[in-house]
Amino acid sequence: MATQSPFSWAAQALPDLAAQMAKQFSTSFHPPEWVIDETVNRLVLFLNHVLMSEPEAMARLARQKNQRIALVWDRLELQLTPTPAGLLERGRFDGFDLRLTVTEESVTTLVSALARGDKPKVRIEGDVQLAAEVNWLIDHVRWDAEEDLARLIGDAAAHTLAQAARQAASALRSFVAKRPGTELRTGGAA
Repeated sequence: MATQSPFSWAAQALPDLAAQMAKQFSTSFHPPEWVIDETVNRLVLFLNHVLMSEPEAMARLARQKNQRIALVWDRLELQLTPTPAGLLERGRFDGFDLRLTVTEESVTTLVSALARGDKPKVRIEGDVQLAAEVNWLIDHVRWDAEEDLARLIGDAAAHTLAQAARQAASALRSFVAKRPGTELRTGGAA
């Protein structure tokens, strides 16, 4: 005779509860303006660090100098301008040459898509050539975390940590892909 676990309700209720809590938190929590400002500054520094390791990416961005790029998601907007050196600087401007708006509103769905390695759905407005260059950057420029880590702790230790991180990311992608109902949210077979 099979008995039902007293915790079987948790397997069904906890994912829904977590999604509801994440949605409520994201709509009610507003970090202070200075936190957002400093986070954006660090993000631009990180993007430039990654770009500096790719001369082709810098050359492509240099050709788009002084263009106004607005990246928008939910209530956040990041305004960037390519520099003549092929890097990005934070801008503050009205209007845009290219506006990329992430259309997914749910934080959990967006994070799940990114964990699977999918690109988020984006609405594109503006200059087609600039959009093609940004798409090329997204498709071809990657952060080599292992190389940066090797500068700090050495090649062997960095390789070991990077390999463990790749295995963890693979396990996370596999877990997210196997979640019930994932096919419906990603536009798979109905």
